[in-house]
Amino acid sequence: MFIDVHVNPAFYELINADESLEDMRHEVLNVHKNGTAKLEHIFNQMRLAGLDKMCLLARDYSVCAGCVPVSNEEIRTIVDAAPDRFIGFASVDPADPAAPEKLERAFTDLGMKALALYPPRQRFYPMDDAVQPLYDICERYNRPVYFSAGMSWEPHTLAKYGRPVEFEELAETRPNLRFCIGRFGWPWVEEAAMVMVKHSNVYADTGLLYFDCAQEFFTRLFTQEIPMTWIDRSLRHQVMFGSGQPRFEQIRMAHALDNLGLRESTVELIKGQNAIDFLGGLEEG
Repeated sequence: MFIDVHVNPAFYELINADESLEDMRHEVLNVHKNGTAKLEHIFNQMRLAGLDKMCLLARDYSVCAGCVPVSNEEIRTIVDAAPDRFIGFASVDPADPAAPEKLERAFTDLGMKALALYPPRQRFYPMDDAVQPLYDICERYNRPVYFSAGMSWEPHTLAKYGRPVEFEELAETRPNLRFCIGRFGWPWVEEAAMVMVKHSNVYADTGLLYFDCAQEFFTRLFTQEIPMTWIDRSLRHQVMFGSGQPRFEQIRMAHALDNLGLRESTVELIKGQNAIDFLGGLEEG
């Protein structure tokens, strides 16, 4: 089983019948060079990368930007088109007074499997009071949280809100809440590793920024900035494959992971089992 836990479906044709929505997404997400993708194209990309399932992240910027780039309902529409391949992650804006109610509905009525939050864009720290009720709901439904962390290409993002050390207190005070530090917290990869090695409920994904060559970037980060043995021995159950697609190509990142020199058993954990554990099990749709 090979799972990508970090996929942005903003430009899937299925949810872009309205041209004005597509234009809004290009501007808000700072993605301009791609058009909309048919499901057949998405499935072909999955086949080339060897992927079995992808986690699709909603984005709710209703307060911080006055828009919802990808709604929970749109994620449900995409998942319904291929429930054997897609896993839906809900999103709410913590500054929205209705956020707890929206999240409850996302988990119950829409069947979302996790919560996706964007601290650098939504401008909150992981321990802020406004987000605590959302953690309560996640714990009650045994749903994990995916945090966009570190550097983001999106406009109006501030990396300080997603610095890995900011998640240390959350891991300490909520040991039953599984959460992922997205993009391995780049550029603070060593700092992310520090939080992870202390707290088994903390995960990270490989959806790192890379400027041109995924292999070169992965090699630098996972064999030089932190020793490869850290992942191969101490963090092997907490790292998940994530691509950040469509900004980055899944096939390149999959090949980069395969060629790092990690033990085969570690690569298999990163590709699938760790994501299954993060999700609390795997159920279709």
